[in-house]
Amino acid sequence: MHTLIAEGLRKRYGDLFALDGFDLHVPAGVIHGLLGPNGAGKTTAVKALATLIDLDSGTASVAGFDVRTQAARVRRSIGLIGQNPAVDEILSGRENLVMFGRLYGLGTAGARARAGDLLGTFGLTEAADRPVKTYSGGMRRRLDIAAGLILTPAVLFLDEPTTGLDPRARNEVWTSIRETAARGTTVLLTTQYLDEADQLASQITVVDHGKVIAEGSPEQLKRQVGGDRVTVTVRGPLDELARRLDGAVDEDGQSITIEVRTSLADIVRTLDDLSVTVEDLQLRRPTLDEVFLQLTGKESVR
Repeated sequence: MHTLIAEGLRKRYGDLFALDGFDLHVPAGVIHGLLGPNGAGKTTAVKALATLIDLDSGTASVAGFDVRTQAARVRRSIGLIGQNPAVDEILSGRENLVMFGRLYGLGTAGARARAGDLLGTFGLTEAADRPVKTYSGGMRRRLDIAAGLILTPAVLFLDEPTTGLDPRARNEVWTSIRETAARGTTVLLTTQYLDEADQLASQITVVDHGKVIAEGSPEQLKRQVGGDRVTVTVRGPLDELARRLDGAVDEDGQSITIEVRTSLADIVRTLDDLSVTVEDLQLRRPTLDEVFLQLTGKESVR
């Protein structure tokens, strides 16, 4: 069963197509990554699926509800976390969640009970009654995600949730996202951080110029740019050695990168047969950064 379905979505602003035949199919209960460079159409797709903008053409459904004809039911089925925190810094974490609960139609007692549950789930109980302005970046973002889960939505949209956070805070948010999906909520994650998608997403859609240009699991996408590579640092001239090993001299002029077509042992035997003195040897797999660069011609944000 697919919780998110989009087929042939188009949205134009003047002469620019923000979405140009965009398709998406996301099963229930997974974290699905939506990747692309700035201006690729990621945020526009999220806004369309969340009923925040109307479409020029195409069809889409969220949790079984049509985004055009059943917009109110879609909104009751989703949580949306944008790029900027939505919580009030003057209020405490608990007061923020109670306020969101009341806005979503919960009674006072129900809103307080739900706030308490979420504060515990996201590890914020000890800070629950402190003003949010005293929270770290990771704590604020976790509170933001908690606010988006007040009604236990079928789908949670996370639009670049860790932009500007330090590594520790990012890890805190990643843990919260994994736990959210583990409890059954489908998560659509837009991000420009390729390591984030690699860590979290079971499936990835790459979009550019409003169109899907690739999709698959992280491992499937990595295989598109080739197999494992070995980087060998050796003493002596490299050009002849690179030719014999069918490799390429790296930009530093001190090492050679070879694609592993058979086995690492074969490469090591060849180096030994050539009486090469190896100073360093590293085996690595293609990265999503390399996939991204090959597909879009642009480097990812780091």
